[in-house]
Amino acid sequence: MTTLNPGPRVVKQAIHWMLKLRESGHNARLQQQCEQWRATHQEHELAWQRVQSLHQELNLRAVPGASVALQTLENSSQRLQRRQALKLLSGVLVFGSAAWLGKDLQVISPLTADFASGTGQRRSVRLPDGSLLQLNTNSAVDLAFEADQRLIRLKHGELLLTCAKDTSAPGRPLLVSTRDALLQGFNGHFVVRQDDNCTRVSVSQGTVVIHSPGPTQWIHAGQSYRLDTRGATLLQNQDMDAGAWAEGLIVTRDMRLGDFLAEVGRYRHGYVSCADDIADLRLSGVFRLEDTDKLLQLLPQTLPVTVSYRTRWWVRLERLA
Repeated sequence: MTTLNPGPRVVKQAIHWMLKLRESGHNARLQQQCEQWRATHQEHELAWQRVQSLHQELNLRAVPGASVALQTLENSSQRLQRRQALKLLSGVLVFGSAAWLGKDLQVISPLTADFASGTGQRRSVRLPDGSLLQLNTNSAVDLAFEADQRLIRLKHGELLLTCAKDTSAPGRPLLVSTRDALLQGFNGHFVVRQDDNCTRVSVSQGTVVIHSPGPTQWIHAGQSYRLDTRGATLLQNQDMDAGAWAEGLIVTRDMRLGDFLAEVGRYRHGYVSCADDIADLRLSGVFRLEDTDKLLQLLPQTLPVTVSYRTRWWVRLERLA
């Protein structure tokens, strides 16, 4: 499955909408017009999400030149100056931030990673030592198998690793590195997921050692940990089976609907959300991932919700009237 990459023209349009909304404050009509533009095509929505992500994460001031454009826009009271600011900001973001455009859509990683998977794709790879590496949707890893270690670098996404005994060079540790930690597996079967603000590790067999951050921590079968800059935290009462995706499933246990839809959204292009008044509804069950549209259509059978498609790629759940 290929990943849609918004072109520069559409990204400029998304930036234009963002700046207009920023300038107008809470203008309901303008907000509605922006939503209509987003709903007309998947490419529009993806470009909008990337522009919003950059605005939230970097406040548009970490991008070289963006602060000048924003300052011009914010201090301007004349149409000409606003247009100049938009032109400058559009040029800075579209032509100077190619890596940013690929952040969520992963345009860059599949080209540079040793192994990668697309949105909705799962991939299995037999490693040189016999270990089995499985990649979940939208994931990428690099390998560094050397004389003194076997290292898997998780660049983004999620993996499931089934460790094999290293017969060619006994004694080499099998390691997984993420943004937050260095993990060592011992004849085990474990999942590593790198989210925006943490790494999650779930062990189903064997043992995993956390070498960083903080003191060495042992994770045993049946345990899950959250790892971030503050250290390792044992997770209790998990609302989802961490490794079920390897079988093409989402298995939930009293999971919030809002969290469930965020999880489903990882496996499909476009945007799926729900109204705030139903986000805390709970659901438990086993859901198949091969067709996320069919999966979503199952929800009204157990919850008081309706599923509506604003476009093929923009799905919204509302409370049943």
